[in-house]
Amino acid sequence: MSEVLVMGHRNPDTDSICAAIGYADFKRRTGMQTAVAARCGELNDRIHFVLSTFGAAPPKFVADVSPKIRDVMQSNVVSVPPRTTVAEALGIMDDRNIRVLPVLDADLKCKGLLSVFKMSKFFFPSTAKPLASRRVLATIGNLARTLNAKPAHMVEPDREDEMQLMIAAMAHENFAKRLASYKPAEIVLVVGDRADIQWLAIDKKVRVVVITGGLPIEEHLLEFARRNDVSVLLSPHDSASTAMLCRAAITVDHMSHDKFLSFRAEESIASVKGMAAASKFQAFPVVDDKARVVGILSKTDFLKKVHRKLILVDHNELSQAVHGADQVEILEVIDHHRIGSFTSAQPILFRNEPVGSTSTIVAEGFFHQQVELTPATAGLLLAGLISDTLNLTSPTTTERDASVLSKLEQVSGIQAGEFTEKLFASGSVLVSKTPDLAVVADCKAYAEKGRTFSVAQIEELGFDAFWKRRAELTHALEEHRAAKGYLFSALLVTDVVQQISLLLVAGPAVYVESIDYPEIEPGVFELEGVVSRKKQALPYLTSQLALVEPRLA
Repeated sequence: MSEVLVMGHRNPDTDSICAAIGYADFKRRTGMQTAVAARCGELNDRIHFVLSTFGAAPPKFVADVSPKIRDVMQSNVVSVPPRTTVAEALGIMDDRNIRVLPVLDADLKCKGLLSVFKMSKFFFPSTAKPLASRRVLATIGNLARTLNAKPAHMVEPDREDEMQLMIAAMAHENFAKRLASYKPAEIVLVVGDRADIQWLAIDKKVRVVVITGGLPIEEHLLEFARRNDVSVLLSPHDSASTAMLCRAAITVDHMSHDKFLSFRAEESIASVKGMAAASKFQAFPVVDDKARVVGILSKTDFLKKVHRKLILVDHNELSQAVHGADQVEILEVIDHHRIGSFTSAQPILFRNEPVGSTSTIVAEGFFHQQVELTPATAGLLLAGLISDTLNLTSPTTTERDASVLSKLEQVSGIQAGEFTEKLFASGSVLVSKTPDLAVVADCKAYAEKGRTFSVAQIEELGFDAFWKRRAELTHALEEHRAAKGYLFSALLVTDVVQQISLLLVAGPAVYVESIDYPEIEPGVFELEGVVSRKKQALPYLTSQLALVEPRLA
């Protein structure tokens, strides 16, 4: 069964990680055994502190959930080495009902593709080239194996020769005349029990005499062949079948296409579908980073349905979701933010609650359905709730958050007040990360009236670290805005003790000048009492956008 990934947004904060782990646990305990907590972004020091405190492993990292070639390819690769005969390859293709066979060397690297189409052209050449149907390129050893013949005598059985097929279906005199017009050393003679023809061929030193019908060769003729270095094979087939099979003794390295398409297992199906459809081949080798074949992708594999499924927690906008979320089935959304432009192909469970954290919603699920809640999971949900509500001091806090926090304290054995100090002292983003990483550590993208922008938030104990790196952060924020093509990018740095925030905005002057909070230094605005991105900063920034929209180019 395929996994159901329970995932937060691209730049995970403590609430999204704790909610994902908690909700995956809830789903498993209520029957969805394939639910797995996952993440699509890096963890900060604060999250590592929380996970370590409650003995939880980091969620599985998944950067992209879009259907990949590895999801639909055939990993059990049927292949042949380069010196396999065409007869052997055809037998494999017939048994396995496949039309394309990769030719792999000892290092599992693809040397070519063997196709039924190319082999049919070999066995049935154009009528304009009748002599092509008599070409035999093979070793005597391969001829013997292909014919299932008994080798009466073989000379240099592993030497590959370019030979001409001749069938002795004429009088001795006519055969002698015909043989004289060829180089005997290049002749594969197919003959029945005609001793006179056999003697003449051996006397002229043809490369090999193939006696058909399972008939023996007379001892004196065999001795004559040994003296003249003529190979003799005893075929169990009739002359017509033997002649046809002789040409199948050619090895596949002479018959395969050495110009072909190959793909990487991690490439998305959407990115290669057009190339595959336009290709003349029906199948394509799938290789790893060392060019070794790990699978085969056929055109029919593109019709397979990829059964990857998602549950989104702590966000509902695809612009914030893991890459590829729009290409897979989303089963549920559990969130406490504004509803964006989310749509789905079928009805889903969409739970969006006006509470302070997603961890609150997840914890309520355990309590309301009386599902067992372990102290460790309770501790994680407590940490998520405290982080998003600043220990119930954020304006987003509700009575439900307070009630749930009280219950989580009892189950986990953790006092929220003491844990809050440890949590926010556990790691300063402004100290531990470079400016370019700090401005995106907890950054969310939004779309409003056709304009895209981002708002990041960093929670600190005091502003000392901010003032030390203010110029670098300003530059990094502008670089981020330009790279993403956003109208503006905002950074909210919140002091969780004083309940106040500082705001940096990178964007057009007409928008920055619309910020009417006190500007305590050029480009730095003081937002007293503003600690919530969701309920305070975001509504304000979008209202200012609507205000200046007519003046934006």
